[in-house]
Amino acid sequence: MNIGIIGAGQIGTAIARTLARSGIQATLSNRSGPASLAATLAELGPSIRAGTVAQAAQADLVFVAVNWSKLPAALAGLDLRGRIVVDANNAIEAPEFKPFDLGGKTSSEAFAELVPGARVVKALNHLLAPVLGSDPHADGGQRTLFLSGDDAAAKAEVAGLLQRTGYFTVDLGGLAEGGRLHQFPGGALALHQLVKVG
Repeated sequence: MNIGIIGAGQIGTAIARTLARSGIQATLSNRSGPASLAATLAELGPSIRAGTVAQAAQADLVFVAVNWSKLPAALAGLDLRGRIVVDANNAIEAPEFKPFDLGGKTSSEAFAELVPGARVVKALNHLLAPVLGSDPHADGGQRTLFLSGDDAAAKAEVAGLLQRTGYFTVDLGGLAEGGRLHQFPGGALALHQLVKVG
């Protein structure tokens, strides 16, 4: 499976680091272009390469980790229909940390409207970047990642990939009910570092 990452900030880089630790190949991209990622790639190692956003969007599975206010511009013009798209975003951003008004929708329901036809899975959003990018076995067990989505096969693909990197995954259900549990702010499971022992 080809993997792309749109967004090379703290979360996008943490996702790339997680994949790189297991030798999983992926294309990392940002709006500034591949040349701006040279230092990051040197740290991550050979399994991660730089590409344009358009190139990353052509992958079978695409992680999106972009500041909420910049998502419409970052996704504009990309055809993600039929692709598995992992929403690793939250509807809040620095420096104000004021939640965006989504009219009662979960952040993933709002995100899904920006990627019509994509097979959206919410994941990798409930942990801070330093934790997300660290060894998932560091706390004496397997660190837990939550997933939600309306496409069972897409969730299974994402869960399998994350399990290859050492994480234990928990399926919370659909984008509406599950997404509400692990979105930040407000989700009951947001920021909790749960570890499966044994």
